[in-house]
Amino acid sequence: MSRPLRDLRISVTDRCNFRCRYCMPAEVFGDDYPYMPKPEILTHEEMAKLARVFCGLGVEKLRITGGEPLLRRGLPDLIGMLGEIPGVRDIAMTTNGTALARNANNLKKAGLHRVTISLDALDPEIFSQMNGVGATPERVIDGVDSALEHGLGVKINSVIQKGVNEGQILPLAEFARERGVTLRFIEFMDTGNTNGWKLDQVVPSVKVLEALREHYDLHASEAKLGETARRYHHADAADTEIGFISSVSQPFCSDCNRARLSADGQVFTCLFATHGHDLKSLLRSGASDEELTNFVSSLWSARDDRYSELRSEIGGTQAKPEMSYIGG
Repeated sequence: MSRPLRDLRISVTDRCNFRCRYCMPAEVFGDDYPYMPKPEILTHEEMAKLARVFCGLGVEKLRITGGEPLLRRGLPDLIGMLGEIPGVRDIAMTTNGTALARNANNLKKAGLHRVTISLDALDPEIFSQMNGVGATPERVIDGVDSALEHGLGVKINSVIQKGVNEGQILPLAEFARERGVTLRFIEFMDTGNTNGWKLDQVVPSVKVLEALREHYDLHASEAKLGETARRYHHADAADTEIGFISSVSQPFCSDCNRARLSADGQVFTCLFATHGHDLKSLLRSGASDEELTNFVSSLWSARDDRYSELRSEIGGTQAKPEMSYIGG
Protein backbone atom coordinates (compact mmCIF):
# COMPACT_ATOMS: atom_id res chain seq x y z
CA MET A 1 0.00 0.00 0.00
CA SER A 2 1.38 3.40 -0.99
CA ARG A 3 0.31 5.22 2.18
CA PRO A 4 0.27 3.62 5.62
CA LEU A 5 -3.17 2.85 7.04
CA ARG A 6 -3.11 3.65 10.75
CA ASP A 7 -6.46 5.18 11.74
CA LEU A 8 -10.02 3.86 11.33
CA ARG A 9 -13.00 6.02 12.20
CA ILE A 10 -16.17 4.05 12.84
CA SER A 11 -19.50 5.87 12.64
CA VAL A 12 -22.03 4.08 14.85
CA THR A 13 -25.09 6.19 14.00
CA ASP A 14 -26.19 8.95 11.64
CA ARG A 15 -28.43 10.54 14.28
CA CYS A 16 -27.58 13.52 16.47
CA ASN A 17 -29.38 15.60 19.10
CA PHE A 18 -27.76 18.81 17.78
CA ARG A 19 -28.38 20.67 14.55
CA CYS A 20 -25.10 22.53 14.14
CA ARG A 21 -25.28 24.61 10.99
CA TYR A 22 -21.88 23.48 9.72
CA CYS A 23 -22.91 19.83 9.99
CA MET A 24 -26.67 19.14 10.25
CA PRO A 25 -28.65 22.34 9.51
CA ALA A 26 -32.17 22.04 10.93
CA GLU A 27 -33.91 23.02 7.70
CA VAL A 28 -32.44 19.92 6.05
CA PHE A 29 -32.33 17.50 8.99
CA GLY A 30 -35.88 18.04 10.21
CA ASP A 31 -38.32 15.73 11.97
CA ASP A 32 -39.06 13.93 8.71
CA TYR A 33 -35.43 13.34 7.72
CA PRO A 34 -34.97 9.72 6.52
CA TYR A 35 -32.32 8.32 8.84
CA MET A 36 -30.91 4.86 8.24
CA PRO A 37 -33.33 2.07 9.17
CA LYS A 38 -32.00 -0.16 11.92
CA PRO A 39 -31.56 -3.31 9.74
CA GLU A 40 -29.18 -1.39 7.49
CA ILE A 41 -26.89 -0.40 10.35
CA LEU A 42 -24.00 -2.66 11.27
CA THR A 43 -24.26 -4.54 14.54
CA HIS A 44 -21.55 -4.16 17.16
CA GLU A 45 -20.25 -7.59 16.20
CA GLU A 46 -20.06 -6.61 12.52
CA MET A 47 -18.24 -3.39 13.34
CA ALA A 48 -15.74 -5.26 15.49
CA LYS A 49 -15.17 -7.86 12.75
CA LEU A 50 -14.46 -5.17 10.15
CA ALA A 51 -12.23 -3.28 12.60
CA ARG A 52 -10.24 -6.48 13.03
CA VAL A 53 -9.74 -6.62 9.25
CA PHE A 54 -8.46 -3.03 9.18
CA CYS A 55 -6.15 -3.68 12.12
CA GLY A 56 -4.68 -6.60 10.21
CA LEU A 57 -3.65 -4.06 7.58
CA GLY A 58 -1.90 -1.75 10.01
CA VAL A 59 -4.59 0.25 11.82
CA GLU A 60 -3.56 1.04 15.39
CA LYS A 61 -6.06 3.72 16.33
CA LEU A 62 -9.83 3.37 16.37
CA ARG A 63 -12.16 6.32 16.75
CA ILE A 64 -15.90 6.04 17.35
CA THR A 65 -17.90 8.78 15.67
CA GLY A 66 -21.45 9.57 14.52
CA GLY A 67 -23.73 11.47 14.29
CA GLU A 68 -23.62 11.57 18.04
CA PRO A 69 -22.20 8.20 19.10
CA LEU A 70 -23.68 8.32 22.61
CA LEU A 71 -27.13 7.93 21.02
CA ARG A 72 -26.11 4.38 20.12
CA ARG A 73 -27.19 1.89 22.78
CA GLY A 74 -24.68 -0.47 24.28
CA LEU A 75 -21.62 1.51 23.25
CA PRO A 76 -19.46 0.13 26.11
CA ASP A 77 -20.05 -3.35 24.67
CA LEU A 78 -18.60 -2.27 21.33
CA ILE A 79 -15.64 -0.61 23.01
CA GLY A 80 -14.94 -3.81 24.89
CA MET A 81 -14.95 -5.79 21.63
CA LEU A 82 -12.62 -3.30 19.95
CA GLY A 83 -10.22 -3.45 22.87
CA GLU A 84 -9.72 -7.18 22.32
CA ILE A 85 -8.41 -6.72 18.77
CA PRO A 86 -4.65 -7.38 18.47
CA GLY A 87 -2.64 -4.32 17.53
CA VAL A 88 -5.09 -1.69 18.83
CA ARG A 89 -3.15 0.96 20.76
CA ASP A 90 -5.80 3.63 21.13
CA ILE A 91 -9.60 3.81 21.24
CA ALA A 92 -11.11 7.28 21.13
CA MET A 93 -14.52 8.83 20.61
CA THR A 94 -15.75 12.13 19.18
CA THR A 95 -18.88 13.47 20.91
CA ASN A 96 -20.81 16.66 21.51
CA GLY A 97 -20.50 15.84 25.20
CA THR A 98 -24.13 16.34 26.23
CA ALA A 99 -24.52 12.74 27.47
CA LEU A 100 -20.91 12.25 28.53
CA ALA A 101 -21.20 13.08 32.24
CA ARG A 102 -23.47 10.10 32.91
CA ASN A 103 -21.50 7.75 30.62
CA ALA A 104 -17.84 8.61 31.22
CA ASN A 105 -17.29 6.06 33.98
CA ASN A 106 -18.75 3.12 32.03
CA LEU A 107 -16.89 4.13 28.87
CA LYS A 108 -13.59 4.26 30.73
CA LYS A 109 -14.23 0.89 32.36
CA ALA A 110 -15.04 -0.61 28.94
CA GLY A 111 -11.62 0.44 27.60
CA LEU A 112 -12.11 3.87 26.03
CA HIS A 113 -8.89 5.89 26.25
CA ARG A 114 -9.81 9.35 25.02
CA VAL A 115 -12.67 11.64 24.05
CA THR A 116 -12.71 14.58 21.70
CA ILE A 117 -15.52 16.94 22.68
CA SER A 118 -17.02 19.49 20.31
CA LEU A 119 -17.41 22.89 21.97
CA ASP A 120 -17.69 25.88 19.67
CA ALA A 121 -18.55 28.57 22.21
CA LEU A 122 -18.81 29.21 25.93
CA ASP A 123 -21.19 32.12 25.54
CA PRO A 124 -24.70 30.59 25.98
CA GLU A 125 -26.31 32.68 23.25
CA ILE A 126 -23.64 31.91 20.64
CA PHE A 127 -23.53 28.24 21.63
CA SER A 128 -27.31 28.00 21.35
CA GLN A 129 -27.26 29.64 17.92
CA MET A 130 -24.56 27.28 16.65
CA ASN A 131 -26.06 24.01 17.91
CA GLY A 132 -29.45 24.78 16.40
CA VAL A 133 -31.54 23.34 19.24
CA GLY A 134 -31.17 26.00 21.91
CA ALA A 135 -28.85 23.93 24.12
CA THR A 136 -26.55 25.73 26.56
CA PRO A 137 -22.91 24.76 27.16
CA GLU A 138 -23.30 23.64 30.78
CA ARG A 139 -23.94 19.95 29.97
CA VAL A 140 -20.94 19.87 27.64
CA ILE A 141 -18.74 21.46 30.31
CA ASP A 142 -20.01 18.86 32.79
CA GLY A 143 -19.04 16.20 30.23
CA VAL A 144 -15.52 17.61 29.96
CA ASP A 145 -15.08 17.63 33.73
CA SER A 146 -16.57 14.16 34.17
CA ALA A 147 -14.28 12.70 31.51
CA LEU A 148 -11.28 14.20 33.28
CA GLU A 149 -12.51 12.97 36.66
CA HIS A 150 -12.76 9.39 35.37
CA GLY A 151 -9.32 9.41 33.78
CA LEU A 152 -10.17 9.81 30.11
CA GLY A 153 -7.87 11.86 27.92
CA VAL A 154 -9.69 14.96 26.68
CA LYS A 155 -9.39 17.16 23.62
CA ILE A 156 -11.75 19.95 22.67
CA ASN A 157 -12.60 20.73 19.05
CA SER A 158 -13.88 24.17 18.08
CA VAL A 159 -15.04 25.10 14.58
CA ILE A 160 -14.52 28.81 14.00
CA GLN A 161 -16.82 30.52 11.52
CA LYS A 162 -16.34 34.14 10.50
CA GLY A 163 -19.00 36.44 11.89
CA VAL A 164 -20.34 33.76 14.23
CA ASN A 165 -17.94 32.77 17.02
CA GLU A 166 -14.62 34.51 16.41
CA GLY A 167 -15.07 36.26 19.75
CA GLN A 168 -14.95 32.87 21.50
CA ILE A 169 -11.36 32.06 20.51
CA LEU A 170 -9.76 33.49 23.65
CA PRO A 171 -12.43 32.26 26.12
CA LEU A 172 -12.10 28.74 24.71
CA ALA A 173 -8.31 28.90 24.92
CA GLU A 174 -8.48 29.97 28.56
CA PHE A 175 -11.06 27.28 29.36
CA ALA A 176 -8.79 24.58 27.94
CA ARG A 177 -5.69 26.02 29.59
CA GLU A 178 -7.37 26.07 33.01
CA ARG A 179 -8.17 22.37 32.69
CA GLY A 180 -4.88 21.39 31.08
CA VAL A 181 -6.54 19.90 28.00
CA THR A 182 -5.68 20.16 24.32
CA LEU A 183 -7.77 22.56 22.26
CA ARG A 184 -7.98 22.31 18.48
CA PHE A 185 -9.36 25.05 16.28
CA ILE A 186 -10.87 23.74 13.04
CA GLU A 187 -11.38 25.77 9.90
CA PHE A 188 -15.00 25.79 8.68
CA MET A 189 -15.02 23.12 5.95
CA ASP A 190 -17.30 22.24 3.04
CA THR A 191 -18.24 18.85 4.44
CA GLY A 192 -21.35 17.50 2.73
CA ASN A 193 -23.53 19.70 0.54
CA THR A 194 -26.04 21.21 2.95
CA ASN A 195 -24.07 23.45 5.32
CA GLY A 196 -23.97 26.52 3.04
CA TRP A 197 -20.18 26.67 3.07
CA LYS A 198 -18.52 29.71 1.52
CA LEU A 199 -14.81 30.45 1.47
CA ASP A 200 -15.33 33.94 2.90
CA GLN A 201 -16.76 32.35 6.08
CA VAL A 202 -13.47 30.59 6.81
CA VAL A 203 -11.19 32.03 9.48
CA PRO A 204 -7.71 30.82 8.44
CA SER A 205 -5.77 29.13 11.20
CA VAL A 206 -2.95 31.64 10.85
CA LYS A 207 -5.35 34.39 11.92
CA VAL A 208 -6.46 32.42 14.96
CA LEU A 209 -2.83 31.81 15.91
CA GLU A 210 -2.04 35.49 15.57
CA ALA A 211 -4.92 36.38 17.90
CA LEU A 212 -3.80 33.84 20.48
CA ARG A 213 -0.17 34.99 20.38
CA GLU A 214 -1.27 38.43 21.50
CA HIS A 215 -2.10 36.79 24.85
CA TYR A 216 -0.01 33.60 25.07
CA ASP A 217 3.60 32.63 24.46
CA LEU A 218 3.04 29.71 22.05
CA HIS A 219 5.77 27.54 20.56
CA ALA A 220 5.47 25.01 17.73
CA SER A 221 5.46 21.38 18.88
CA GLU A 222 7.26 18.66 16.98
CA ALA A 223 5.18 17.41 14.05
CA LYS A 224 4.14 13.77 13.81
CA LEU A 225 3.64 11.92 10.54
CA GLY A 226 0.02 11.66 9.51
CA GLU A 227 -1.44 13.96 12.15
CA THR A 228 -4.14 16.40 11.09
CA ALA A 229 -3.28 19.25 13.44
CA ARG A 230 -0.36 21.64 13.58
CA ARG A 231 0.36 21.84 17.28
CA TYR A 232 1.66 24.55 19.57
CA HIS A 233 2.27 24.50 23.32
CA HIS A 234 2.29 27.14 26.02
CA ALA A 235 5.81 28.14 27.02
CA ASP A 236 4.87 27.86 30.71
CA ALA A 237 2.78 24.66 30.28
CA ALA A 238 4.37 22.43 27.67
CA ASP A 239 1.80 19.66 28.17
CA THR A 240 -1.11 21.94 27.28
CA GLU A 241 -1.40 22.28 23.51
CA ILE A 242 -3.40 24.24 21.00
CA GLY A 243 -3.75 22.67 17.58
CA PHE A 244 -5.01 23.89 14.23
CA ILE A 245 -6.78 21.71 11.67
CA SER A 246 -6.41 23.70 8.47
CA SER A 247 -7.95 21.60 5.73
CA VAL A 248 -8.90 24.70 3.74
CA SER A 249 -5.82 26.92 4.03
CA GLN A 250 -3.12 24.24 4.50
CA PRO A 251 -4.30 20.86 3.13
CA PHE A 252 -2.61 17.73 4.46
CA CYS A 253 -3.85 15.14 1.95
CA SER A 254 -0.45 13.61 1.23
CA ASP A 255 0.01 12.51 4.86
CA CYS A 256 -3.52 11.18 5.38
CA ASN A 257 -3.57 7.71 6.95
CA ARG A 258 -7.27 7.54 7.91
CA ALA A 259 -10.12 5.42 6.60
CA ARG A 260 -13.77 5.87 7.57
CA LEU A 261 -16.47 3.26 8.04
CA SER A 262 -20.07 4.47 7.97
CA ALA A 263 -22.74 3.00 10.22
CA ASP A 264 -24.20 1.10 7.25
CA GLY A 265 -20.89 -0.46 6.27
CA GLN A 266 -19.54 1.80 3.54
CA VAL A 267 -15.81 2.46 3.64
CA PHE A 268 -14.51 5.88 2.59
CA THR A 269 -10.88 6.70 1.88
CA CYS A 270 -11.47 10.46 2.23
CA LEU A 271 -13.74 12.74 4.25
CA PHE A 272 -14.69 14.42 0.97
CA ALA A 273 -15.04 11.27 -1.17
CA THR A 274 -17.82 11.24 -3.73
CA HIS A 275 -18.87 7.72 -2.75
CA GLY A 276 -18.08 4.85 -0.42
CA HIS A 277 -17.34 1.19 -1.07
CA ASP A 278 -19.75 -1.45 0.17
CA LEU A 279 -18.24 -3.67 2.83
CA LYS A 280 -21.55 -4.62 4.43
CA SER A 281 -22.77 -6.64 1.44
CA LEU A 282 -19.52 -8.59 1.37
CA LEU A 283 -19.67 -9.16 5.09
CA ARG A 284 -23.31 -10.27 5.13
CA SER A 285 -22.85 -12.53 2.13
CA GLY A 286 -20.38 -14.58 4.16
CA ALA A 287 -17.06 -13.27 2.81
CA SER A 288 -14.03 -14.66 4.60
CA ASP A 289 -11.59 -12.50 6.53
CA GLU A 290 -9.14 -12.96 3.69
CA GLU A 291 -11.65 -11.74 1.10
CA LEU A 292 -12.52 -8.72 3.22
CA THR A 293 -8.83 -7.98 3.76
CA ASN A 294 -8.07 -8.19 0.06
CA PHE A 295 -10.99 -5.88 -0.74
CA VAL A 296 -9.87 -3.21 1.74
CA SER A 297 -6.22 -3.54 0.71
CA SER A 298 -7.06 -3.02 -2.96
CA LEU A 299 -9.12 0.07 -2.14
CA TRP A 300 -6.40 1.63 -0.02
CA SER A 301 -3.57 0.92 -2.43
CA ALA A 302 -5.52 2.57 -5.26
CA ARG A 303 -6.54 5.70 -3.38
CA ASP A 304 -5.59 9.03 -4.90
CA ASP A 305 -7.83 11.34 -2.85
CA ARG A 306 -6.67 14.92 -2.49
CA TYR A 307 -9.86 16.95 -2.48
CA SER A 308 -8.56 19.60 -0.09
CA GLU A 309 -5.63 20.30 -2.41
CA LEU A 310 -8.02 20.60 -5.37
CA ARG A 311 -10.77 22.55 -3.59
CA SER A 312 -9.91 25.90 -5.16
CA GLU A 313 -9.86 24.39 -8.65
CA ILE A 314 -13.27 22.72 -8.41
CA GLY A 315 -14.93 25.38 -6.30
CA GLY A 316 -16.17 23.07 -3.56
CA THR A 317 -18.95 21.78 -5.80
CA GLN A 318 -18.11 18.06 -5.66
CA ALA A 319 -20.88 15.88 -4.22
CA LYS A 320 -19.79 14.63 -0.79
CA PRO A 321 -21.29 12.59 2.05
CA GLU A 322 -22.73 14.56 4.96
CA MET A 323 -20.57 14.75 8.06
CA SER A 324 -23.33 13.17 10.14
CA TYR A 325 -23.17 10.09 7.89
CA ILE A 326 -19.45 9.59 7.56
CA GLY A 327 -18.22 10.94 10.88
CA GLY A 328 -15.39 13.42 11.40
